[in-house]
Amino acid sequence: MPCSRFAMALTRWRTICWTNSLILRDGQRRLEMMPNEAFDKLFDKVPNDVSDKASDKASDEARYLYCIVNSPSCGQEHLGNIGIERQAVYTIPYKDIAAIVHTCQPVPYDSKDPRKAEGWVLEHSYVIDQAMKKYESILPFSFDVILREGDSQIEQWLGRNYDRLWKQLDALLGKAEYTVQIFYDYEFLKAKILMANLDLNDMQNRIENESKGKAYLLSKKLNQIIKRDLEAESRLLAEEFLLQIKEHADKLVVNDRPSWIPENFRDMKLMASYSCLVRKDNVDRLGEVLEGINSLQGFRVRFTGPWAPFSFVDFQGLA
Repeated sequence: MPCSRFAMALTRWRTICWTNSLILRDGQRRLEMMPNEAFDKLFDKVPNDVSDKASDKASDEARYLYCIVNSPSCGQEHLGNIGIERQAVYTIPYKDIAAIVHTCQPVPYDSKDPRKAEGWVLEHSYVIDQAMKKYESILPFSFDVILREGDSQIEQWLGRNYDRLWKQLDALLGKAEYTVQIFYDYEFLKAKILMANLDLNDMQNRIENESKGKAYLLSKKLNQIIKRDLEAESRLLAEEFLLQIKEHADKLVVNDRPSWIPENFRDMKLMASYSCLVRKDNVDRLGEVLEGINSLQGFRVRFTGPWAPFSFVDFQGLA
């Protein structure tokens, strides 16, 4: 996938990062990776039956797709020269939905220049960001989805897939994706486990008085037990926190392998990472739950959004 190796993005977002004593809110544009693999998701939602990038045909007419939106006006709208390389972005409507596009050649955006490639991705993200502000519901496409057709063919494609697209837009109405990451202090939980287990305390005391060989074996055994108990405790706490979070999320996806952890969280262990689809009127309630978790000694929560709902859109199988 073009540009997928580039892991940094300049974007605008609302970020809430908790420490034990401070809530930081950042609405500025800055150079930082999008949290919770949101940057990666710009690349992994390409529908193979829709995205037909490279062209062997004589026609040089194509449209670059940013997203599908609900469009109650039912008419074409011009959003300005806000697209990739300042392309004019506009809507192609069909009934009460529309595709946000710009006119392009049927050739993928690809470059060996990292800065140029990053710029394209940022501009793609910016258009989606603006669409989220203007429309109540949005189905975002990944970076570099190009349809080798003109406006009338795109309109026909929307018509063929209208029911499915409308159903997804309706389900996402008034909602956005948020990232939740819960971190814990390994040494704090380790000390807590030792304090609660007299046998482990006794083993630790014996290590200090044994010969070097026996002390090594005991220490190895102790660490194995602590690791086992700590993992069990971590799972139990994660399940408890998950139940609290689910109360305020319409849908939730577990991110088993987050691609990136912020520098200021790398002294802690990641306990859980979620993508949550949340209604606007539930965001503050979810924030209160997470603030409660963050206030617990030994824990920190990272809460970011709103994002376009990449984790909750399905373009597979469109006609």
